[in-house]
Amino acid sequence: MSNILNVHNLKKTYSSGSKNITVLHEINFAIEERETFAIVGPSGSGKTTLLGLCAGLDRPDSGTIDLCGTELSSLTEDERAILRNRNVGFVFQDFQLLPTLTALENVAVPLELQGAKNASEVGKDLLTKVGLGDRIHHYPSQLSGGEQQRVAVARAFSNNPSILFADEPTGNLDAETGEKVIELLFNLNKELGTTLVIVTHDLELAQKTQRILRLKGGKIVDNPIAAS
Repeated sequence: MSNILNVHNLKKTYSSGSKNITVLHEINFAIEERETFAIVGPSGSGKTTLLGLCAGLDRPDSGTIDLCGTELSSLTEDERAILRNRNVGFVFQDFQLLPTLTALENVAVPLELQGAKNASEVGKDLLTKVGLGDRIHHYPSQLSGGEQQRVAVARAFSNNPSILFADEPTGNLDAETGEKVIELLFNLNKELGTTLVIVTHDLELAQKTQRILRLKGGKIVDNPIAAS
């Protein structure tokens, strides 16, 4: 099986006043197609920065990222956006649903923007799969936190992504609700054959994946290892 993501000698530095702070130092790893993979580490270790770089949301200072067979540094911002729309799904800690759209509209709009004719049908099917078939016309304010994250999971899979990045997907949920959302995430991932990359500080969640990359102080503290 080939790699869907290759990261080589990645470095990222931010300016803070008169100082330069290196957030990531010489990061190297690869992820295979359909693999489940966790990036763990304490707050400030560079997890979210790394995820953003891998997804093409930001550019590194040096190093290369090959995502879905394309080297990201060779692309313009618009080209990276097109690559994400076609190949990448996202689940965020704070859901990031549009408050003026219903659950169905939140899931269907990304597909409609791509010109899909069956966006509503796909949205209904995904919302049914995440247990919200009877809530499709509810707005985010009418849904619980767990229900909102289920909508976000359905939206993430709406474009049938090759790879899905989840940034602390259970961070704003209680333990029981978080377990249900993670079960949905893994079940959909398996059913649709998507590569899953989870950024988390929750080691119990990380151990559900096939491999774990541990960051500390912007460096890999050991090579990606098989989860126990």
